[in-house]
Amino acid sequence: MIGRLFSIRPSLLPRDAGGEAWLASLIAVLCFLACLSAVGAVSADRAAHGWARELRSEATVQVRPRVGETGAEAAARAAQTLAGVDGVSEAEAMDRETAEALLRPWMGEAVLPDLPIPHLVTVRLDRTAPASAVTLGRALAGAGLDATVDDHSLWRGEVERSAGLITLLAAAAFLLTAGAAGAAIAYATRAGMAAQSGVINTLSLNGASDGAIAGLYQMRFGLLAAGAGAIGALTAMAVVAGLRFLGGAEGVTPALPLAWSDLLILSPCPLLAATVALVAARFTALARLKRGH
Repeated sequence: MIGRLFSIRPSLLPRDAGGEAWLASLIAVLCFLACLSAVGAVSADRAAHGWARELRSEATVQVRPRVGETGAEAAARAAQTLAGVDGVSEAEAMDRETAEALLRPWMGEAVLPDLPIPHLVTVRLDRTAPASAVTLGRALAGAGLDATVDDHSLWRGEVERSAGLITLLAAAAFLLTAGAAGAAIAYATRAGMAAQSGVINTLSLNGASDGAIAGLYQMRFGLLAAGAGAIGALTAMAVVAGLRFLGGAEGVTPALPLAWSDLLILSPCPLLAATVALVAARFTALARLKRGH
């Protein structure tokens, strides 16, 4: 398949089949890695925003019972109070069994019976117009309850910052792979022109301008990069589709949920690879031709 990438070429330039094959393979690998970086960034961003939406739609209230009141009674009274607040869809007191089930993976079974567990109320907020932590706190205070409201804003901020960091890292990875592809093409252009100096001199003596000669290299490496980019993108599409089939909507892990629309992100890869090749080949060829005059 690699051999077909340079079967259509400018006939005026002799072909270096071995070197072009290695260059095409390198560009295909770089495009494959860039495509995986792009899909990973989109998936991580999707997961982070999904977690942020879940955190934004929930709140947790810790209730401290008054003198002569049990923790279960205080939690039940808090749940009843919060259920009537505008912007709250549901409020439910968490019993000890549920709390122990949440702590068991972290604390172990032995310490749970003697562990003092706070009395909590889980609150589900209206997604369109959620009640704020201040509103919930005022409602609890008005009912004579000593309680603390946690609207998960700290965790939400951490998740959103993590999503931004992942996006920046993916962008950096894409720029690095694009730069590596451009450097490889520039090196191949210089090597080809050094090996074909006689052909270049002949073309110049017959009236070919520097721009026309650079255009020959530009066309050769542009077509080669477009074909190699298509191979890299198709391989990445196959990997993404396989992960989507294996893990459903979550891919292989909930941290990287995949969607079929992610495949559309990879479609511009051949065009981007060709653009990088065109720019790198032209500037390299023109610079070398000017030095040769």
